Amino acid sequence: MNMKKLMVLMVFAAIMIFTAACGNSNGASDSEGAANGSGDGSQASESNNVGGELKGRIVVGGSSALQPLAAAAAKGFMDKHPGVEIQVQGGGSGTGLSQVAKGNFDIGDSDYFAEAKEGIDAGALVDHKVAVVGMTAAVNPEAGVKNLSQEDLIKVFTGKVTNWKEVGGNDVKITLVNRPDGSGTRATFVKFALKGATPAEGIIQDSSNTVKKIIQQTPGAIGYEAFSYFDGSGKMVKLSIDGVEATDENVKNGKFPIWAYEHMYTKGEPDPIEKAFIEYMLSDEIQKGLVPQQGYISATQMQVERNAAGEVTKK
Repeated sequence: MNMKKLMVLMVFAAIMIFTAACGNSNGASDSEGAANGSGDGSQASESNNVGGELKGRIVVGGSSALQPLAAAAAKGFMDKHPGVEIQVQGGGSGTGLSQVAKGNFDIGDSDYFAEAKEGIDAGALVDHKVAVVGMTAAVNPEAGVKNLSQEDLIKVFTGKVTNWKEVGGNDVKITLVNRPDGSGTRATFVKFALKGATPAEGIIQDSSNTVKKIIQQTPGAIGYEAFSYFDGSGKMVKLSIDGVEATDENVKNGKFPIWAYEHMYTKGEPDPIEKAFIEYMLSDEIQKGLVPQQGYISATQMQVERNAAGEVTKK
């Protein structure tokens, strides 16, 4: 009996030792699993923090002058970040500012400062200047002019002269081609070329490419375009003002007055995708590549700067 009791006790003890061992084993396993869980979380967080793969979709819209550069840069950005979709729209600078303020655009493109548009809380928007664009009057070759004084340019656009022979050109009727209200190109041209004078009635067209086509096909027509729309074909004259040629160099050194910053506005500080795209726009790859290739000027090359009131100072 004693031997039987001893055997029973030994078996019971063996079972207890085995159970305890299993318990310890499970506890070790649980502890290891928690570490993995924590590790997974830290890893994901770290991955996001170090700029792990960006995913999402943003809408960029507004200035038609900036649209070609924004669209080309967006393509390059999406090639680098396949998880991101960037939709680039036009619509004009006024649309860019109003829609980013309403939250309908993630980035609002504009040729002029937000402070210049009525009804916009400029303090709620963050300005990112990504390039400079030079602009000048674009004239049909049959007008017979390559240079005008600023005084004569204002007379032409305000309708005080109606034939090119009155300002030294050929006997050809002047046809004005204007942009609609809200156009950044119009706002820039009126402010810096016409000294704020209101243009007389003429053809209204928003698309830069259509304006170019109208001027090339209409004898005596005059409008205004960004430098990038002059292709050197001779079908549209790039007008000098007061004897100063409309060149990048004369914009950079402040001799030619008709230029504007290309702004990308965000509503508040940009989110990660918006920030990454704007940083890409400001990278050497874009500033030394697409910016000059498409006829824009890198803001970093400007020897002068302009504030929201239009005042120009040396850098």
